[in-house]
Amino acid sequence: MPPKKKDSGDNEDLGAMRAARFGRVKNDLSMGFVGLPNVGKSSLTNLLAGAAHAEAANYPFCTIDPNVVRCIVPDQKFKYLAECWNPPSVIPAALKVVDIAGLIRGASEGAGLGNSFLSHIAAVDGIFHLVRAFDSDEVIHVDDSVDPIRDLETIESELCLKDKMVLEGVLEKEKERARKEKGLSRASEPKLGEAFLSAYEKCEALLQANTPVQTGEFKDAEVEVIRDWGLITTKPQVYIINMSQKNFIRKGSKWLPKIGAWVKEHGGGQIIPMSCEFEQTYFDLKDDKDAQQAFLDDCTKQARDLGLTGPQFVAKSVIPRIVRSGRAALCLQSFYTAGPKEVRAWTIQKGTLAPQAAGVIHTDFERGFIKAEVANFDDFKALSGGQGSMAKVKEAGKYRQEGKTYVMQEGDIVVFMHNVTASKKK
Repeated sequence: MPPKKKDSGDNEDLGAMRAARFGRVKNDLSMGFVGLPNVGKSSLTNLLAGAAHAEAANYPFCTIDPNVVRCIVPDQKFKYLAECWNPPSVIPAALKVVDIAGLIRGASEGAGLGNSFLSHIAAVDGIFHLVRAFDSDEVIHVDDSVDPIRDLETIESELCLKDKMVLEGVLEKEKERARKEKGLSRASEPKLGEAFLSAYEKCEALLQANTPVQTGEFKDAEVEVIRDWGLITTKPQVYIINMSQKNFIRKGSKWLPKIGAWVKEHGGGQIIPMSCEFEQTYFDLKDDKDAQQAFLDDCTKQARDLGLTGPQFVAKSVIPRIVRSGRAALCLQSFYTAGPKEVRAWTIQKGTLAPQAAGVIHTDFERGFIKAEVANFDDFKALSGGQGSMAKVKEAGKYRQEGKTYVMQEGDIVVFMHNVTASKKK
């Protein structure tokens, strides 16, 4: 049976926010696939992008340079707005995903192509940790047998080992900085700052336990210190379990409870069971919608024949869920601009204020920000009658004016008012 779901999505949101506190404050953040060779990273990257962007070959290191794709974010709100206005230009939000070549044991010390791969992982903002839980004589395993727990340990160990090396350098660098600041000799042991020491000790303890740093409890001052260290395990992680089609249909595998227990012991995180085999078959039928639906119906029937009924056993693609989970892990959200010429979803980080959101469209919008005219999507859908107009929303008093301190909300439909004048000549 799959691991039990959490009580609510709130805990996952808190976990994502906790991990994202170490990240860059940018709107164009990226997720990277991390895992051993031949676990399905390139195949899944292809499926996410909807095209063969990576060479999904069956041998280790077939992906040496990271392949970067932009995946359309599934968004029913955006789709509704596009249908209401039906403009000539429709631009959805996208998530940048990097297909990073497989790690092997010893990568932190340069084994395989380890140093190169670890630098690619360091360059992304979040991690899709892909784990193989299917048997296949046709797809070789780098360790000659399928054992997801061993694979999880291998990857997490390599990431933690790399961070331990970084920590050693951080400590020496901080000591050197303190010596120069206080005019001490190189042989002396300078007193280090309280925030630095406490952050260092907490990170060291987590890494010794083979646990990602992002799962730890830190004070704001410690987060500020850690953010500058560039630790790989501060990045948010989403665990994706690649199962056989048969096990995916019945939503069961002997490995899922063990994987759930392992993830919980190592700080927790979201787990998404899926099957590249299932998704590839579904994708290959994309030009025949009837055949696609027949395939899904047959998979659902297979589950029903096993006595497995209920919404969770209705076969469907989990590709949209993976894209949304990556976006949530990076704490990204959308706001919309909509009109007769264009409907567009703009990506911002959670907590972004209105002027900074305006700046995503154009820097002049932020510099000359006056106000934001905002409609809540749910209000628009309830009042507009499917028409591309804000008239009824305004009549109902649901069209708001917000100032510089307004925190943007997921799904806001916005018009930014701004005024930028050229500076006067002196």
